[in-house]
Amino acid sequence: MPSIRVAVLAFNGVSMFHLSVPGIVLGAVEATTGEPAYQVSYCAEVPGMVESDQGIGIAVSHGLELMRASDVIIIPAWSDPADVASAPLVQALQLANSEGKLIVGLCLGAFVLGDAGLLDDKEATTHWMARDTFARRFPQARFRPEVLYVSADNIVTSAGTMAAIDCCLHLVRQRNGADAANRAAKMLVTPPHRLGGQAQYVEHLVPQLATETHLSDVLVWARANLASQLSLDVLAERAKMSRRTFTRRFKEATGSTVSSWLNAERVARAQQLLETTDLPIECIAGESGFGTPLSLRQQFGVHLGTSPSDYRRMFFRDMNPGTRAKAP
Repeated sequence: MPSIRVAVLAFNGVSMFHLSVPGIVLGAVEATTGEPAYQVSYCAEVPGMVESDQGIGIAVSHGLELMRASDVIIIPAWSDPADVASAPLVQALQLANSEGKLIVGLCLGAFVLGDAGLLDDKEATTHWMARDTFARRFPQARFRPEVLYVSADNIVTSAGTMAAIDCCLHLVRQRNGADAANRAAKMLVTPPHRLGGQAQYVEHLVPQLATETHLSDVLVWARANLASQLSLDVLAERAKMSRRTFTRRFKEATGSTVSSWLNAERVARAQQLLETTDLPIECIAGESGFGTPLSLRQQFGVHLGTSPSDYRRMFFRDMNPGTRAKAP
């Protein structure tokens, strides 16, 4: 399979971090063909030197024509949301969208996609600090200000800073499977998968928990025992807390309720099993802790907007048969 061609837009004031993330994450993906899985290149409206947000000059040899020759287009965090994207950039993005190319707006890069009209009637997100401006500018977008990233057909948008890594790993997961995303994350020493619906930020600082609370250990234990009956009482008892104290400290530490966290973790576990095994849906429902296929389907719909069967058809067919675990 030939390398996937990726065009990343550079411009004056571009974030060095966001400009680098696609190349770093996608460059960590191993290819089974001996060639790079992704070929990441950079373009600008006018080829030549652009100055980053750190004052570092970057030589860019490609113009917007690179977008026409690429499979994926990534717009890093826009330097100023008040600056409307130029007509040539808007036209290049609209053409790419008409051809069904994958177009990604990292952080404030979502504003550029909005200027091009690509977010109309689509779910989208951006950095939480710009959410009021975004909502006013793009009222036709189905704005989801609370999430890390969101996919809507061929359009993907993400929240700020580290969510750019989550978003790029999500692209790897979609196109190359969970194993490839996990290996890339391991190389980057970053969590392999945070669901896009996870909150962008925690309202309160994570407390320094006393050693005897064992909250971190409880979360690790819960992930290893998702197939068990993990009620609030069970987790609170293991943490040596009352229900009320455990609920409060869990919310402070994770930004989520216990039930929401468990459902997200179980969906992630089910995704892994659907991608890497031949286990029947009924078994996967049990192994991931949902108990019944109906419950599994309901949570898949909530978190991923698809069904377990459709998800398996999308990802499992491209897996190497020699790596699949067979059902007994």
